This record gives sequence, C-alpha cells and structure tokens, in this order.
Amino acid sequence: MNVRFLLAISLLASSVACSSSPSTPSPTPPSGSGTSVTIVNGAATLTTTAYAPNPITVSVGSTLTWINNDSIAHTSTANGGAWNSGTMAPGASFSTTFSSAGSFQYHCAIHPGMVGTVTVQ
Repeated sequence: MNVRFLLAISLLASSVACSSSPSTPSPTPPSGSGTSVTIVNGAATLTTTAYAPNPITVSVGSTLTWINNDSIAHTSTANGGAWNSGTMAPGASFSTTFSSAGSFQYHCAIHPGMVGTVTVQ
C-alpha cells in the first residue's frame, strides 16, 4: 500500500475518534443558540422575582432554558399548557423552543406564587 494512503487513513481514523459528542445534554444552551432564565435561590418565597430575568423577550425560533439555582425543586409551567418542565431538582434545567409569537405567562406548579412572562416576537 501507498505510505500516503496509510497516513491519510490513520489521520482520518484519529479525527473521527476525537469528534465524539456528549451523551448527556448540556445544562445551558451553547453560546448563540438560546437564552436562559435562572430560578433564583429562595424562589419559593418570591413572586415576580423568582425567575430572572422576568419578564423576558425572545425571538420566534429561540430556545429558552430554565436553570434551577435554588436548593429545592421547582417547575416552569405555562399557564395555557404550552410547556411543562416537570419537577426540576436543584441544578436541573429545562428547555423549550418558541415557534410562534405571543405572550406566555408561566408559574411554578409547586409554588404557584412564583410567576413569569415570556414575550415572543
């Protein structure tokens, strides 16, 4: 066999072996692909400041990720049923992509006083 051919095959094999993708999703969206909302520490006793930023405005097609930075579980649940994160343990995250414009109010199903608004333009 040709030495150049063997070298090319070797380089191709090593580049394929090094280009694996992670098997678990990242807790925050990659740069430029979305926006995040933090569930703040002590959120259960808060109202409109439990989610930060709140309100938030994103573009149609944007992905929004909620990250639970509190020490207890919370949810991000749309009032109209557009999304429901389910229970997010401390450190967990949830993402949803907005495909249409509108104003969406949401809350924590565990602590209903926690409220937020997403405006999609």
